[in-house]
Amino acid sequence: MSRTVPPLGRTGAVIAALVVLLAALWFGAAIGETAIPFSTVAQTVANRLWNAGYPLEPLDEGIVWSYRMSRAVVAAACGASLALSGVVLQSLLRNPLADPYILGISAGASTGAVGVAILGVGAGVLTMPLGAFLGAVVAFLLVSLLAVRAGRGTAAIILAGVAGSQLFNALTSFIVTKAATAEQARGIMFWLLGNLSGVRWPDAWLAVPAALAGLVVCLMHARALDAFTFGAESAASLGISVRRTYLALVGVAAMMTAVMVSIVGSIGFVGLVIPHAARLLVGVRHGVLLPASALIGAVFMILADILSRTLIPGQVLPIGVITALVGAPAFAVILGQRRARP
Repeated sequence: MSRTVPPLGRTGAVIAALVVLLAALWFGAAIGETAIPFSTVAQTVANRLWNAGYPLEPLDEGIVWSYRMSRAVVAAACGASLALSGVVLQSLLRNPLADPYILGISAGASTGAVGVAILGVGAGVLTMPLGAFLGAVVAFLLVSLLAVRAGRGTAAIILAGVAGSQLFNALTSFIVTKAATAEQARGIMFWLLGNLSGVRWPDAWLAVPAALAGLVVCLMHARALDAFTFGAESAASLGISVRRTYLALVGVAAMMTAVMVSIVGSIGFVGLVIPHAARLLVGVRHGVLLPASALIGAVFMILADILSRTLIPGQVLPIGVITALVGAPAFAVILGQRRARP
């Protein structure tokens, strides 16, 4: 059965979601190797946003605002974008195993970004986000072509995605090995595992608008996504322009994935696991599922970032390691559930 918005109403649900997100950001800014009181976080934000004038230690204020808060904001935007991309791809392809990582979109975006950064593809005209977007689109087109030639089934799509991921990962490794300096190679390899250590507020000014724009576009097509649940033919019979909707939604999923990959690298399993968790909580109607997935994805990535900074004292783990530790077992559970069905 599909679930509806809780009795507190839409306004109350929006307020509750904002409270949860702000609380997660607060925790993300407060928790780390250096203990900083929650009150200091609140006073730092008040000083920066409203010039409140609280007397704070410059070091603590710098850690909270310039390092942890910007990192938490980018993590939230990344988690929301990847979760939204997963919802869109699973609905359009009618495949619960679809997500940007498994379908090779993240790998293609990584190749595009690395090509711009190391090879100078585009002669200075292409930026890393644009190069990542082009790589993501090429990867999805290639995977789609392979899946169509193999028979369009669920297994064909997943196998085509695996093949595409391996191809673009190999291309990325080849570019790094042949063209990058030793210092560039170390930085790129760490970045490809998913890395939030270098993000700052300029990255947030790119990540947040991309996530918000993606959410708006997806919500505008929520009813179309509901129709796609029953297949493209059913959607067409309801008067939905299948090709235009498909291109718009795949385009926005590729855009969100590309922007996040260009900032933090390739992070797997978020787009796979979060949509399933959201469906368990709010049901399958996309008008509710989309914002719920975005919220859960944002909170999940903030918590994963906290773990990456605190799990091993004195060392920061790539955030992709944390998401894989959660996502890989969840992926196995999903596969097992599908196998158990008659």
